[in-house]
Amino acid sequence: MTLLALVVHIGAGIVALVSGTVAAFALKGGRVHRAAGNVFFGSMLVMSAFAAYLGFAVPDQLVNVFISAFTAYLVATAWMTVRRRDGAIGHAEKLALLAAVILCAPFAVLSFQLATGMPPLFKSAVPFKGAVLIAIYSFTAVLAIAAISDARLVISGGISGKPRIARHLWRMCLGLTLAAGSAFTNGLARFLPGPYHVPLAFFLPQFLPLGLLIFWMIRVRLTGWRNQQALV
Repeated sequence: MTLLALVVHIGAGIVALVSGTVAAFALKGGRVHRAAGNVFFGSMLVMSAFAAYLGFAVPDQLVNVFISAFTAYLVATAWMTVRRRDGAIGHAEKLALLAAVILCAPFAVLSFQLATGMPPLFKSAVPFKGAVLIAIYSFTAVLAIAAISDARLVISGGISGKPRIARHLWRMCLGLTLAAGSAFTNGLARFLPGPYHVPLAFFLPQFLPLGLLIFWMIRVRLTGWRNQQALV
């Protein structure tokens, strides 16, 4: 079962990387963008589900359960943003806020423990240092931002216009970044000879969706660009 779960996890991850890249570069709001985005959404949920199973099945991988849940949360809320009409919310957005708070809490505790030198809340096969430590702090910060964003959405009763487009973009791009990180720094790096290490070049694929995220956030927020058809 563990081997089968790993195969499905890897297969879904490959589909997510390909479809996510196509969606990122396709004309926003076009047929290709929508189709690739839906495939990306579905494959990311499958990848996250089996990653969560592996987090329980493989020793010292419990932290991956929370990361996979965070990944599923990102793509699900991004997808809901484009499915929901302007200025409206439902029970799903309220559940998303609850999920964000629940996910943020253990990472906040873990980050505090690592920052103060206390024994970490989770055991991990990979030491909490270097790039891994930076990743933990980054997850905590992003989860806090996501929880605050969800709280504002629920309180305001909906979102429209540029904020709606930006909410969809940053969550989808960050989901693609996590998929690339899982593939290169956590997956392919384990096949390198010698003890587990991540070459600097393996971090480069993650910079592409992050660069796209920065580009689109600036274009949406700070320029006159606004493609209404992208979120109809």
